[in-house]
Amino acid sequence: MRPQIIALYLPQFHPIPENDEWWGEGFTEWTNVKKSKPLFKGHDQPRVPTELGYYDLRDQETRQKQADLAKLTGVTSFCYWHYWFGNGRRLMADIYDEVLASGKPDFGFCLGWANHSWYSKTWNKDGTTSNKLLIGQEYPGIEDEKMHFELLLRSFKDYRYTKINGKPFFLIYDPVAVPKEYLDNFRKWTKEAGFPDLYLVAEITKGNYIKPMLKEKGFDAVVYQGLNYTRHNTLLGKLGKIGHYVDYKMKPIKSLFTKKPAFLYDYRFYYKEFISKRDYEEDVIPQLFPQWDHSPRSGANGVIYWHSEPEFFKKHCLMAFDAIKNKHEDGQVLILKSWNEWGEGNYMEPDKTHGRGFINALREALEEYYGKE
Repeated sequence: MRPQIIALYLPQFHPIPENDEWWGEGFTEWTNVKKSKPLFKGHDQPRVPTELGYYDLRDQETRQKQADLAKLTGVTSFCYWHYWFGNGRRLMADIYDEVLASGKPDFGFCLGWANHSWYSKTWNKDGTTSNKLLIGQEYPGIEDEKMHFELLLRSFKDYRYTKINGKPFFLIYDPVAVPKEYLDNFRKWTKEAGFPDLYLVAEITKGNYIKPMLKEKGFDAVVYQGLNYTRHNTLLGKLGKIGHYVDYKMKPIKSLFTKKPAFLYDYRFYYKEFISKRDYEEDVIPQLFPQWDHSPRSGANGVIYWHSEPEFFKKHCLMAFDAIKNKHEDGQVLILKSWNEWGEGNYMEPDKTHGRGFINALREALEEYYGKE
């Protein structure tokens, strides 16, 4: 049985009034992508889209082409990032609302609640950031819970919505911040709507987000932001948390001598650490990373994985398939990070450097491991 592969999907490729106000008229994710510069010899920047071009997601034909490419890849659904800040305040909701209302594309989808405040970040020379609050994430209480759930329920009832054993899949970016009351009521109301339950997934992005604590809170499974957990193959890194911390703090100093960005990693070596023992656990969903380069957003202070070639991504995929092969049917799930995060250099879509390389790599890995459909 082939796994469900859920690809994270960013809907920020069209202008919205808030971005016009905060960043300048016409700002979209492409703004940073286009102005990105190479920071060292061999640095693959700027990234240039080919088949889909610098698209505007308000174009239904573009969304259909994305779905067609995803089907070719073996991806089974898009997980649209969903921004609900409380009291009905949403951002970048028009694309998803149109997908839901129009019935197109005829392709699986689900929602990931990006429950975090938005800040204007200024990157400092030492790698730290100075933040200005643009819009805050709030949890006002029961009326907000009801309003939010009514919106979610319309999605859950769509036949395209991703379900795990009949339970609507719902990812939460910051599982610690969301009140337990929200989760309890969402579960209760999902059952009252006729579903077996809600399948809640917590994204673990910080070291203090402990899986037992999240399971106790009501989450069914967790997914680790593996890039935060895979930098331990240096001498200091092998000494544990303290060594890793010292190594992290020394990187800006090292970069003064190497003349390369401080947080530069070689994908050819690190992909072997993206899947670990924890991913074999029933309540852990492994995450796939095709590539990562945050420099369009954060310049030399960004985390960059270079030499991220399709051949190594294919090997990474095969390791992920191994991690889930003996799990219960409900556990045959992978999250792909991401389908189109161009500003993070984290995407599958065709570009000038690799063409359809990452799309072909995932398809070939699936065919090699599970056979052709």
